[in-house]
Amino acid sequence: MKKKVLIVHAHPEPTSLTRQLVDASVQTLQAQGHEVLQSDLYAMRWKAAFDEDDFPSRTDPQRLSFVAESGHAYATGRQTADVVSEQHKVLSADAVIFQFPLWWYGMPAIMKGWVDRVWAYGLAYGYRDGGNTYRYGDGAFKGKRAMLAVAAGGPASDYSARGINGPIEELLFPITHGTLYFPGFDVLPTYAVYGTGRMTEQEVAQALRAWRLRLEGLFEDAPIPFRPQNGGDYPDRHVLASHVAPGQTGLLAHIADTEMEREPAEIGA
Repeated sequence: MKKKVLIVHAHPEPTSLTRQLVDASVQTLQAQGHEVLQSDLYAMRWKAAFDEDDFPSRTDPQRLSFVAESGHAYATGRQTADVVSEQHKVLSADAVIFQFPLWWYGMPAIMKGWVDRVWAYGLAYGYRDGGNTYRYGDGAFKGKRAMLAVAAGGPASDYSARGINGPIEELLFPITHGTLYFPGFDVLPTYAVYGTGRMTEQEVAQALRAWRLRLEGLFEDAPIPFRPQNGGDYPDRHVLASHVAPGQTGLLAHIADTEMEREPAEIGA
């Protein structure tokens, strides 16, 4: 069945591995019959700073409350045109893929700024004016899929279970669980390419082949089984029940299937 996929990507260099992976995404998805939308943030010269310029019509001109102004702008149709356009892309898409280089263990600032501005109150949080009712498995993006495709400069061993940088899925937990699962996306395991600064042509070709194979399962592969807020594991919507993951603390306690704690799909360089 034909689907619509949005690719949000951030790398200023057209010949970078990230951009090669984006090109592979477009070609592979279109060959599968899907419609592909793109948000090339550097080419768009995306405004990354979330500030007073995002609210042309303020409810309170004396003090800037981002929650109040974001909610007001979203509810009254007074958001800036660039934000509205990106929200329409996300809402029309069946899946959203974020492709970026790992810079200081996270997204490039321009992509973080895309999230800050596009994830408006009333849409990505405060959905249906319900406070924290619709989050972590519920929300405006429920039923949609999301996935990260990350290019990391360090070797795969640095991101192994006992590697000095920590496992990639734990490093990216604020994005996969917070940015994406919070507003309702089903989040697939991360695709990571390591050692990107010293890859041979053969290794690049291998990474591209592996990525194309991953894309074949975009709508069939099992998502990371994060525990939903409203499924009973969090009786007060804040803290895990005592019988859930007993003895476990930290990030992985919020993943239901421990088998999913394995390494994400990766290509080592």
